Amino acid sequence: MRQQEPQTGNIMTSSTQKTPLNTQDEMKQQQKTDGAEHASKWAVLAIVAIGVFMATLDTSIVNISLPTIASSFGVPLSGAIEWVIIAYLVVIAGVLLTAGRLADMIGRKPIWATGLAIFTIGSAICGAAPSLGLLIAARALQGLGGALIMAISPAMLTSAFPAHERGRALGMNAVVVALGVSAGPTLGGIITTNLSWRWIFYVNVPIGIIGFIATMLVLTERMRRERGRFDPLGAILLALGLIALTLGLSFGQEWGWSSPLLIGVLIVGVVSLVILYEVEKRVPYPIINLSLLHNRVFLSANLSLILSFLALFAVSFMLPFYFEELRKFPTEEAGLLLTPLPLTIAVVAPLSGTLADRIGTRWLAAGGLTLACIGLVFISQLNAQSSVFDIIWRLVVIGLGQALFQSPNNSALMGAAPRDQLGSASGFLATGRVVGQSLSVALAGAIFTSLGGATAGRILATASSTLPAAQASALQQTFVSSFHTTFLVCAAIAAIGIFTSLVRGKEQV
Repeated sequence: MRQQEPQTGNIMTSSTQKTPLNTQDEMKQQQKTDGAEHASKWAVLAIVAIGVFMATLDTSIVNISLPTIASSFGVPLSGAIEWVIIAYLVVIAGVLLTAGRLADMIGRKPIWATGLAIFTIGSAICGAAPSLGLLIAARALQGLGGALIMAISPAMLTSAFPAHERGRALGMNAVVVALGVSAGPTLGGIITTNLSWRWIFYVNVPIGIIGFIATMLVLTERMRRERGRFDPLGAILLALGLIALTLGLSFGQEWGWSSPLLIGVLIVGVVSLVILYEVEKRVPYPIINLSLLHNRVFLSANLSLILSFLALFAVSFMLPFYFEELRKFPTEEAGLLLTPLPLTIAVVAPLSGTLADRIGTRWLAAGGLTLACIGLVFISQLNAQSSVFDIIWRLVVIGLGQALFQSPNNSALMGAAPRDQLGSASGFLATGRVVGQSLSVALAGAIFTSLGGATAGRILATASSTLPAAQASALQQTFVSSFHTTFLVCAAIAAIGIFTSLVRGKEQV
């Protein structure tokens, strides 16, 4: 905050004495040159909300329109068309940590502005793409912009808000994320039905332009050059490792977990990260600041974050199969039935963040993950006869637990990092989320498929009306049994996350 100069009764000045007016003028001049952010915290929050909403919206808005996009380009709904989604996600995964490091080196504003510009340009190219290949390339460009946005948004909020309001700020950011995720399927369906699939990308353009202009006019931080050099080899190895792992986990189900292609991709990812570790030990300015992991609170919060997404993202991944294959709900209704989860997070996250500012994060995070763990056990009990109310209240329990965990845990993670390493800490946070989500999809898919649930679901979805009653009942039982086991495993993972939340110790304020 800006401090008021003390007033004095002496209005006379000498050549060596500055008036309050001159002192204030110098303060303003210093604000322009000291490299710090002096914009209003609420203005920073509003600008961050614009970028985060766009980036999260585009992780969910495309899925519902994928059949229409495939039809437009005359391709099947498998194979190459899947890269419209995968290209966006793998680029984000590969760039997040590097973006955080760059933000610590040259400042957050230039990285943020560049991210908005790239994302907006990528959206425009996506909308105008004349071929599937160009659409996929433009989605990768969008992913680059999205990575720059998501990598440093927590750092921008942590820097703009005082320490005693950090949880509140990150809680409000969680609201924006939840709204982006929940609005995607519904908004995508409306736009595709009434306009064209191209407008799910064009809608980002005016929003991105407004965000870019606001960034340049409102944010005061100037580009700086901190001591140290960029590590290009480390950045390449990091991107290659994370992209290969994300790609392998995303396509593991389709390629087969024992296929040579999948094994080769995973080996490339692991070897790249092993080489990266050896390289980073020998360079003076590594792309990954491993010293952050020496902080017990930071390490614990990161592990808890990854475990929480590994356990909880399976809900969003698995329930559409339950809704559409076992219960035969229409796609629109299935999308609506998923919204209680993000909407509960949107309502509760700011409250849990504010509470964390007052009483600390440790017990809130552990308690929230405990509640989410219980919710996963409840979800595992759904069957072919469960009512809509049974589904909704279980999702509300999980959303309540996730919201109670998320804001306090993110606050502890960001608060454990030195101020000159907030960008790197923010990159760790965003990367942990993406890694957890990718692992969750891979693990849930592998368990569900290995127990016969995926095969049973496909048969029920395509031929249930022609099946004998006994066979349909057996397939339903196989689906439900696989579904139960998958979520019980997720609950066990969440239980491990409770432990990692409790062992973090006392965080610094």
